[in-house]
Amino acid sequence: MSAVLTWALFRITAALPPQRRAQALLGTVRGLTDLSPDVDPDRDHIRGPDDALVTVVEYGDFECPYCGRAETHVRRLLTDVSVRFVWRHLPLPDVHPHAQLAAQAAEAAGAQGRFWPMHDLLLQHQSALEPDDIRRYAEQLELDLDQFDRDLTRHRYAARIAADVESADVSGVPGTPTFFIDGRRHYGAYDVASLEAGVAAARDAASARQGGAASR
Repeated sequence: MSAVLTWALFRITAALPPQRRAQALLGTVRGLTDLSPDVDPDRDHIRGPDDALVTVVEYGDFECPYCGRAETHVRRLLTDVSVRFVWRHLPLPDVHPHAQLAAQAAEAAGAQGRFWPMHDLLLQHQSALEPDDIRRYAEQLELDLDQFDRDLTRHRYAARIAADVESADVSGVPGTPTFFIDGRRHYGAYDVASLEAGVAAARDAASARQGGAASR
């Protein structure tokens, strides 16, 4: 009897339309989330469509060479309009002495609406993150330099960065880069193929949830 029921279940599942099949296999209830806190559009730095199906979060350090290498793969992911990307700070000053200053520089640029251009410059020039280098990047981005200098001197965004570091600790982040895909930690390699596979699985689950909500 159990063999017959199992055979019938597989036959019925295989006959379902793709979206209903994904819903049956993956379920419609959102899985447990490893990321804490959840992404907040009013606080987090987000790149990509607001209505993206999948959200990829990276905890990164601007001086970490592995974060620099991962940036190429992240850019590849962002060619997919169903994906949005979030950067959270995890400077590791014990091994990267310029990382904290670079993170503060990114936030100071963000206060002037230029977080992502500064983010890109810092990752492109990881071997040049001295104060004079960072001020040169601010000039290149045509920031208000007096305001930028005051923000860095007064460590205005240190608490903002510390909050990211605390969230990394709560989320069990072991180092940089660490990725979360729709709130679940991504294990294994962070090359394009591995990240795209994780995104594809998350997209299927998101589509299944949407299909389940629409059918109710």
